[in-house]
Amino acid sequence: MIPSKYHNIVIEGPIGVGKTSLAKRLANELGAETLLEEPDANPFLPNFYRDPQRHALSTQLFFLFQRVDQLGKLKQRDFFDRPIVADFLLEKDPLFAQLTLNDAEFQLYTQIYQHLKVQTPRPDLVIYLQAPVEMLMERINRRGLKMERGITEDYLRHLADSYTQFFYKYDSAPLLIVNSSNLNFVDRSKDFELLLEHIARLRGPREFLNQAA
Repeated sequence: MIPSKYHNIVIEGPIGVGKTSLAKRLANELGAETLLEEPDANPFLPNFYRDPQRHALSTQLFFLFQRVDQLGKLKQRDFFDRPIVADFLLEKDPLFAQLTLNDAEFQLYTQIYQHLKVQTPRPDLVIYLQAPVEMLMERINRRGLKMERGITEDYLRHLADSYTQFFYKYDSAPLLIVNSSNLNFVDRSKDFELLLEHIARLRGPREFLNQAA
């Protein structure tokens, strides 16, 4: 049983790591609501994957306002409402901005981000999923989403490195770092149960789950 103090849980990780699938299963286990990214709602995203330099700023700002709006609604909730499991962390948003925006655009983005982030609540627990870039690329290709066809392995590698650096310093909430290379939380119940056990036993601000093959 996951402690009730984890009322607001976030699953994070790079594209293709399985954060949305895990968020849905964990929410179902806990009787929680989900708060999920909505990339299909971003009208700039398909053009960004075709021409990143031209469409990066509009894409990034749309996502920023979308996520702030989603998270802002949590402030209106009572603690006794159902728990929330989200598949995004607002604080990681600048990672994408740094990879895609030029200096002037990033400066503008940062000013807007700093103004908006104070309006959002912090999570009670963050689960950071890791996987090798080759595995991420394979999963992206396998699901075959049209808008993701422009994602390159080089972009994904830089993104994964940015996540690693970000979570190396992250201390805003308890953090469970999970190497998901040999774990399948959706199709293997024993792997999901292993994750639940680790969450229930968390004591320190940062712990690791690394399952050998």
